Amino acid sequence: ECCLSLFHKEILHHLQNIVDFGKHVMKQFFGENYVHHGEIIQLPLDFVRQLCLKIQPERPESRCDKDMDTLSGYAMCLPNLTRLQTYRFVEHRPILCIEIKPKCGFIPFSSRVSQEIKHKVCRYCMHQHLKVANGKWKRPSKYCPLDLFSGNKQRMHFALKSLLQEAQNNLKIFKNGELIYGCKDDQDCVSDWNELACHLKPFFFPSNGLVSGPHCTRTIVKELIHVITMTLLSSTDACRAGDMKTVPISQGRSYCEASAFNKELVRNGKHKLESSGLPRDCLLYKTLQAQMLDMLDIEGLYPLYSRVEQYLEEFPEERSTLQIDGPYNEAFYEKLLDLSTEDDGTVAFALTKVQQYRIAMTAKDCSIMIALSPCLQDECSEQRPVVLTSKSRFTFSVSVLDLDLKPYESIPHQYKLDGKIVNYYLKNVQAKDDPVMSNLFKENEDCTLVLHKV
Repeated sequence: ECCLSLFHKEILHHLQNIVDFGKHVMKQFFGENYVHHGEIIQLPLDFVRQLCLKIQPERPESRCDKDMDTLSGYAMCLPNLTRLQTYRFVEHRPILCIEIKPKCGFIPFSSRVSQEIKHKVCRYCMHQHLKVANGKWKRPSKYCPLDLFSGNKQRMHFALKSLLQEAQNNLKIFKNGELIYGCKDDQDCVSDWNELACHLKPFFFPSNGLVSGPHCTRTIVKELIHVITMTLLSSTDACRAGDMKTVPISQGRSYCEASAFNKELVRNGKHKLESSGLPRDCLLYKTLQAQMLDMLDIEGLYPLYSRVEQYLEEFPEERSTLQIDGPYNEAFYEKLLDLSTEDDGTVAFALTKVQQYRIAMTAKDCSIMIALSPCLQDECSEQRPVVLTSKSRFTFSVSVLDLDLKPYESIPHQYKLDGKIVNYYLKNVQAKDDPVMSNLFKENEDCTLVLHKV
């Protein structure tokens, strides 16, 4: 019974940390309207067990090794973000929801980066090749996060079209809460645009004036991309990322050499298209600012993590004083505001950079939910954000989710993974583009040694 009581306390503490982190930290970065931190509730154990049995067949295979907590009775109550958050709409009103996991939108600007390629090609584009080689995905995606975060509508449209072509786990579309497009599991990707167009036609072309066929599909997908772009660039929150002094976005380059959009420009002999910049109040801008708290890159961060680890080995009782596992309160947030990168050799400096890196990792892995509902002209008052298409108008809400703080313990894994991604890319992708390197790296081929007279 004593063990069970301890287990209950641990679960409660863990959930409280998640709520506090959303409430006191991430709300400061993203703003009141975008973050829904939820609340802790208690449920009858019998209800939890029945729920567990009921949803088990619906869970994707990759999640089935993770057990649901059926012992403590504690749970987090969160809003259904596939519905509109800002206004109470009549339930029969159809709702479309697009979930996007944008990933990291900048290229490392840290001088501590050891491989020059990291200053040219973004992490997402490099990682794609390793994921395909490991069998996680069948094909690499043409999506590049830097195109989405550029604020340039042409690049954003290209990025969103690429996500729709190869959704992987970076894009899902729900209709009235049901998944209609995107991946249910690693390899289970539905990307039938015609089927998607059938679902979307009533939203974008309510009357039947549009002919069916590929032209219709292309038109509907174009409308969808336009709507997503406009909502991502919109502001539905007045908060300006709390007291956060912003990290200058100009510190890194604003395009990725591996981006299919960039390659097309180069092929056509055009100059590289610089970013137009994001409106400061839109969610993408705030997401990018939080991501850019990773100022040193994992290569510059890892020695600082080791410094903290060494200190904890000597003084394990200091772990709670250092707030490594919470509490995530105002004091924790205040320490994140120090953007200096001058290392004074202290544990305090190292810890601040480690905590900022964890926030950045959380922002690099968050999801943005865009809920859209058609509204009639007379309903669309000034209080509601509205986006227009050629034949429809939508009221919408934008939210951010998956904001659990990345574990302190995951930093060594991130360091190793970074090395794997970069090495694989250099050896198997860049080497093939470079004829000199290609000859050096040729594998599994008979080699003939040619000796020249000297």
